[in-house]
Amino acid sequence: MRTTDTSAGRVLLAVVAAVLALVSACSSAGSGGAPPPAAPPVPVVYAPAANAIDVAPRTPVSVSVPDGRLSGVALTPAGGKAVDGALSPDGKRWTASGTLDYATTYTWSGTATAADGHSGPVGGTLRTIAPRQQVEATLNIGDGRTVGVAAPIEIQFDGHVADRAAAEKALQVQTSTPTEGSWAWLPDQDGGSRVHWRPQEYWEPGTKVTVTADLLGVDLGGGAFGREDVSSHFTIGRSQIVKADVTSFRMVVLRDGKQVMDVPASYGIDADPNRTTRSGIHVVTEKFTDKRMVSRQYDYDVVEQWAVRMSNNGEFIHANPKSAAAQGTSNVTHGCVNLSIGDAKAYYDTAIYGDPVEVTGTPIQLSARDGDVYDWTVPWATWKAQSAL
Repeated sequence: MRTTDTSAGRVLLAVVAAVLALVSACSSAGSGGAPPPAAPPVPVVYAPAANAIDVAPRTPVSVSVPDGRLSGVALTPAGGKAVDGALSPDGKRWTASGTLDYATTYTWSGTATAADGHSGPVGGTLRTIAPRQQVEATLNIGDGRTVGVAAPIEIQFDGHVADRAAAEKALQVQTSTPTEGSWAWLPDQDGGSRVHWRPQEYWEPGTKVTVTADLLGVDLGGGAFGREDVSSHFTIGRSQIVKADVTSFRMVVLRDGKQVMDVPASYGIDADPNRTTRSGIHVVTEKFTDKRMVSRQYDYDVVEQWAVRMSNNGEFIHANPKSAAAQGTSNVTHGCVNLSIGDAKAYYDTAIYGDPVEVTGTPIQLSARDGDVYDWTVPWATWKAQSAL
């Protein structure tokens, strides 16, 4: 009986041991064999939102990690050069400094590392808008030019600008000499909108001027966007002012405040309003050694020498030997300022774009109907009120 009992006990002990070994093996496999839980993704904030579409090119673009750091960030168009940008000193934010192009897909790349050391990718895309219309802007004064003290800055658009305030915010005039001035929107012309900037008073001679029109990507309203940025750097030259008192039958030129010419002249005849030289501040815009002048109304077709245009209504300062007898004694022209060949050549040689010609003594004032540069005829308060801002 003892032998039987002992044998049964041994069998029981063996079974228990086997069960314990199995339980131990299962427990060991469960704790050490399963993969550890995945780390949470690094929170990355995109502006505009990740995979944004129809983004305007001048929209502020950045990527940031609120609690961590960024490295190797780039925003790159397919097959193109990465957009310029910079990482903040704390490494948390990368901000684009370059302007994006229209209708282009850009891809984010880089690494975001959380505070606990685990990292994740910077990824996704950004797609810029394909505008219905792109409007181009043209500046009237080119780089490196020297212009007169009455020169206005003109920007001509090749389409209508519905949102003038948005456009004007993109325009800037910087001067080496403190200069008070203002933009003013004039009626659309030549197929598009136009905006001029002029100082309150004539420019200070020697002033260096920088004009920037950062219009690429600017929403101009009505589905139109600015096509590109334009800029110009120019200098204000000496002060040369023509004093043209039609009642004196003479033309006087002041250069830097000193009289350098006082010559006989003949102006437009007052008996015919269409031939009267307009009173007001004109601006020299162009000049010709020989200029063909044609009028169906008065039946003439002539070529005049040393012609300096002072308005867009046909008024010039030019030589005219045929009116020599009247020069200095009476006004007989069709609105131009007639001089002798020698005097006209002498003035022509000194005239530059932007020189003012101050005409006085006639009953008809220069106005918008006389051409595109009538800026100085507008009172300063009225001029400022024509700004969109």
